Amino acid sequence: MKRIIVLSLMAVMLGGLNVSAKELRKVMFKVQQMVCENCEKKVQKNISFEKGLKKLETNVKDHTVTIVYDAKKTSIDKLKEGFAKFGYEAKVIKDEAVKK
Repeated sequence: MKRIIVLSLMAVMLGGLNVSAKELRKVMFKVQQMVCENCEKKVQKNISFEKGLKKLETNVKDHTVTIVYDAKKTSIDKLKEGFAKFGYEAKVIKDEAVKK
């Protein structure tokens, strides 16, 4: 009995019972409307509330927004809709799985 309890606890501690495994993806968008610091802040403020977002990087010079997100909670289309909510159009440049 003790052995079963110990093995169960070890499995939980090692993540063996990870029910909500994340499927992380990284997408880079081209956002032509992002031309200044205020535009960048607007993107950061609004997109950061999208469900499943894990990491957000912006680059005004290149007009790019890179997002790491949980594909089980959101999609590229939903992220694009997030940009559209505040009047920006996001075009996918790159989409790839994140290596664990």
